[in-house]
Amino acid sequence: MLGKAEKVGPYILDVSLNALIKTGIFPLIIISHGSGGSQWVYRTLAHYLAGHNFIVGLPEHPFNNRNNNTWQGTVHNLIARPRHIQVAINGFFDHRNFAFHLKPDKVALIGHSMGGYTALALAGGVPTSFPNESPSGQPQQITVAVDSRIKALVLLAPAAVWFMAEKSLSNVKVPILLLTAEKDEYTFYEHTQIILDGVPIKEKIEHRVIANAGHFSFLSPFPESMTSNTFPPSQDPPGFDRNHFQDKLNEEVFTFLAREI
Repeated sequence: MLGKAEKVGPYILDVSLNALIKTGIFPLIIISHGSGGSQWVYRTLAHYLAGHNFIVGLPEHPFNNRNNNTWQGTVHNLIARPRHIQVAINGFFDHRNFAFHLKPDKVALIGHSMGGYTALALAGGVPTSFPNESPSGQPQQITVAVDSRIKALVLLAPAAVWFMAEKSLSNVKVPILLLTAEKDEYTFYEHTQIILDGVPIKEKIEHRVIANAGHFSFLSPFPESMTSNTFPPSQDPPGFDRNHFQDKLNEEVFTFLAREI
């Protein structure tokens, strides 16, 4: 069924609302947005993958999104974020419209920034909070129920400093596409190094640094009405073409996921 332009908040999406699902069995992709962000800022990637034989979920993280960010910087957020994604996964497998169209053990997570933390935790990482994030003022190891259905991760400028403890990523053994930004002003290279050093099977990591990209360059381009120097998510380093990069990002993520799940 052909899509048509539909307005979702400030965005225009080319979609077919309430359409029947295509005949077949497909892998499930869940995208976890960044802290204080929105699921819709990954609409370009989600739309591309949905058009290439994946079922894609775009959940919003309660209390850590653009409308309500009261849990940012708290241990509650570290605990809850992986649970949100697991609830979303279960919701698809339990839903009468999707259950018979999903491959039972073929799930991939895409996480940007804090979404990268979320994906690593649910895939076997054991995070530890910082003292300032807990009411007790003490570090706290976060217990996360690992989801064995997860078969691959795509990490975009991931936040990983909660995995600095020794062996905290030793159980993350799924293939990982790790894309980082050369001029990232939020998740510095320290985050990347934690992943590269901590994941036990180095051969399963594909890492690429995106030249001249910033932290928000992985987001879908914003409408002109939202593009401003006062709105950092809409901005890129001088000379970086986000529209052009989105095409490359879509193809690279698709190629990786099609091979791994």
